[in-house]
Amino acid sequence: MRLARTIAFWLLAAGLLACHLVVIVHGFGARFWEDEAFNLTVPLNFLAGLGYSSDGALSGSVITPFDPRISTGPTVLVPVIGVLALGADPVIGARLVPVAFWAVLIVGLVLLGIRTAGRWVGLVAAAVPLCFNGLGSVSPIQGPADLLGEIPAAALLVWAVIVLRGRPWLAGLLVGLAVQAKLIALLALPAFAVALWLLTPGRARERIVGLWKRSWLPLILVGVPTLLFELAALLSMGMNGYIEHLRGMVHFVRGGGQHVAPTSVSQKLETLAGAWFVPAWVAVVTVIVCLSLAVAGLVVSRGATAVEADARARALLLAATAAVGALAFVGWWATASQLPLWVRHPAVGVLAFLPMLVIAAIWGARVLIDRGGAARIGGVLLMALLSLSLAWSLAGHAMQTTLPRSETLATQRAEIAPIKQWVEETGTAWLAAHPWGAAVAPVVLSGAHVGLADASSMADAPRLTGLACKTDVLIESGRYRVCAPPDAGS
Repeated sequence: MRLARTIAFWLLAAGLLACHLVVIVHGFGARFWEDEAFNLTVPLNFLAGLGYSSDGALSGSVITPFDPRISTGPTVLVPVIGVLALGADPVIGARLVPVAFWAVLIVGLVLLGIRTAGRWVGLVAAAVPLCFNGLGSVSPIQGPADLLGEIPAAALLVWAVIVLRGRPWLAGLLVGLAVQAKLIALLALPAFAVALWLLTPGRARERIVGLWKRSWLPLILVGVPTLLFELAALLSMGMNGYIEHLRGMVHFVRGGGQHVAPTSVSQKLETLAGAWFVPAWVAVVTVIVCLSLAVAGLVVSRGATAVEADARARALLLAATAAVGALAFVGWWATASQLPLWVRHPAVGVLAFLPMLVIAAIWGARVLIDRGGAARIGGVLLMALLSLSLAWSLAGHAMQTTLPRSETLATQRAEIAPIKQWVEETGTAWLAAHPWGAAVAPVVLSGAHVGLADASSMADAPRLTGLACKTDVLIESGRYRVCAPPDAGS
């Protein structure tokens, strides 16, 4: 039986690894979309000698140092600069960095699962991120290769939990780096406060003193990456420029950078429930099952032996951290009526904390099964429901990767190749995308700087669009065409 279990484990591990590789390869060839393209302008401009600056497409369409509208931070973009400096293809090289963070995320979840309840749980934990479907919105996460900050931030938060028990200072630094991958990672701080409280021994008063002793250095280190980044901005921009930078940052954080009709809590929760490769009701039931198993396991295991108590403490830490962390991200997004129905917003918390809840749930199921009687029956049934949901999700994700795609990175490059050649031959420095959206990535792929057609700075710039030109067509290729500036006549 032991040999059979070992063979089964490694067969499933190989199958899961194959799933991850298929999704990653699919991601490298996926459509290069506007947020990725906008983020990529920072490394490209840095290597062109323009400093840590975007093209400012959302900030007046001028070179914009430390652009607050670039919400993917230096934790991601600085490594991209390093990869591109080695001569890598801009898109593929840039996408290597988030894929590396995806691997870091999966390895971290495997380690948490093994430490809590063994290698089988580690295997399940590695599968959970594949169950999340970030594709179904205007602002998607297509997969682990997208040049975005959500997956890197989630990976760093997971590793912060891993090292929290022995090296809280390192956990603080990792959280700080997560914040500089995606600012929204700040919402994880309450979860880490709860985790530190659980790791601090003693009665209430002693724990408060102990908590302060354990947390002051991690809290300082949480702020160090941001402090260094803002110091670099101050030295680069000068005081006046830096003040404007701060104003832009405050405006962006308060408003979310979007102008949409107000959204409700119920709409947000329905959207999140639909962001999985199973029907929404199955996703909701799965979360309820996980919570029930974790709580039941913690209740039943009270008064356990020393060995069991250590496993219980790990499970309690994960369950509490996951519950507070997920609630912080989902609760913030659900109640922020100014934010659109994009699951990217809570994705950092979903990818980091829900796998931890699954780990605690499987530990709880094992506790119930070991107890025997009615508890065993309940544990087996709930575990079966959870396993079915995970298998269903993985199958759904695998099927999605086989669906034909209307646009890929390869088709984009083929269509933009003549326009890229025209940009090089004419020495065109800027192209105005019209409108924001599908036209942005082709501009970046063409080698020109990207602005928006409605910006005053773009009055004399040619327009790249997928729509019909109202002025002369300068060059056309596939679905894209470059139109003469408005004052060039018709």
